[in-house]
Amino acid sequence: MLKITRVQNGEAVVKLIGRMDGEHVSDMERLLSEEASDRPLVLNLKDLTLVDQDAVSFLRRCETEGIQLRDCPAYIREWLNGER
Repeated sequence: MLKITRVQNGEAVVKLIGRMDGEHVSDMERLLSEEASDRPLVLNLKDLTLVDQDAVSFLRRCETEGIQLRDCPAYIREWLNGER
């Protein structure tokens, strides 16, 4: 299960909590496309506990597009770095 919370305080922060897999990617793409482009966009991954290959590919695309991945767990960062 994936829980998503949003906070806006000069930047748009989307916090992901729980497990993220491929079935969540299209929902996340839609959510992020609806965010205003006039402020920085951040994905807080501190409480993201489990991801699959599709989720990692999505996160890599986000980072490539300039979305900051904040508090990224070490195993996700290692997977992201290995994907490049």
